[in-house]
Amino acid sequence: MFTITANTILPCTVTGSWPRPHWFDQSMWGRPLDTCMMDVRFREKFQDALATVLSDQERAGLDILTHGDLHCDDDMAGRSWHHYPLQRWAGFSGDYLQSEATRSPWLKYPPGTLLNEIYTGWRWPRVTDKIEHRPLDYAKIWRIAQSKTTRPVRFGTCCSQVMGLFLDLHTPKYKDNREVVWDMAVAMNKELLALRDAGCKCIQIEEPTLHFWSNTFGRDHDNVKFMLKAYNREVEGLDDIEIWIHTCWGNPNMQRVIDNDSYRESFELYLNECRGDVWTIETKDRNMREIELFAPLKGKLKKKICIGAVSHRTLQVERPDDVAATIRQALKHIAPEQLIVSSDCGFGRQGCNRDIAFFKAASIAQGTNIVRRELGLPETRVRAADPSLQTDIVPKTPDR
Repeated sequence: MFTITANTILPCTVTGSWPRPHWFDQSMWGRPLDTCMMDVRFREKFQDALATVLSDQERAGLDILTHGDLHCDDDMAGRSWHHYPLQRWAGFSGDYLQSEATRSPWLKYPPGTLLNEIYTGWRWPRVTDKIEHRPLDYAKIWRIAQSKTTRPVRFGTCCSQVMGLFLDLHTPKYKDNREVVWDMAVAMNKELLALRDAGCKCIQIEEPTLHFWSNTFGRDHDNVKFMLKAYNREVEGLDDIEIWIHTCWGNPNMQRVIDNDSYRESFELYLNECRGDVWTIETKDRNMREIELFAPLKGKLKKKICIGAVSHRTLQVERPDDVAATIRQALKHIAPEQLIVSSDCGFGRQGCNRDIAFFKAASIAQGTNIVRRELGLPETRVRAADPSLQTDIVPKTPDR
């Protein structure tokens, strides 16, 4: 059910995480949000940080904003993206380096590489009891964010399937990892229903692992079929809001984590079998490879497609003309009514600095306006590009 994109052609946004302001130097470290909010310093900094990143995105000219994942801890390579639910649900305990025997083959890298440093530096709780939902306070985080802007705020969260890649079992209450993933999907569903009930009209489920599993085992493998069922269970009952399914190929400290980055095996699964309304795909960093897969379905897609028009892995800021060229390429294969423009992934998680994130976002908005102008569509005001609102304005004549 389209809500925030129902009446907008070529809306633009960014994927999710946003660099923290340097002065937002507090984290929750597993504590409940309500506990943290009783600390007047945390309360002020958290609310001000949300207001700041929303203001950044609005000034950049984005139509749909995000809360920037500012509830996640300021930890190594964005571990808290996965860890936030694990620290709060029942059934987990401790912080351990995952064993060699249970580590995913996709996440093994040689010594001397950044990804080895990340995946051996991260620590994870063990599954020690039955997993049960405990509040994550997503509804409260969204309310705080949405209260600070009139533009829609999309709420994103890590998918249970990704968290399942890192968990060792230390209880007889589970016979295998599938049971763990299923119970996490049920727990996440309870949180998402509460978020919907609070008034959030758009939720982004980040990184179902269907593209990982399909590329390794084939789309008809039992693991793929199970993960599809688990994803659909996670979003059950959310038919009255707009669901975005975000997929990319990794973003810890801006790193790609999967070598085989093809969507061919998972294309039909995401497009037709996953519940949801928008499918976001990584395109800019992959040089728009496989965008042609959508051509036979142009104008007939069951979901809108959100492309990445700027890379989250490069520090060079794309120009608006570059973004416009990317959008034009996508429009050869996807109808404008079914296209959304974004970044490949988020800019946070120990990623780039705020200036780079801001001007990449501003390029997304300006590049989208270029194409809107060509198509005769309404444009969105981009205050960041207003000559009269620049931080410094060059005088027309030299001082004498």
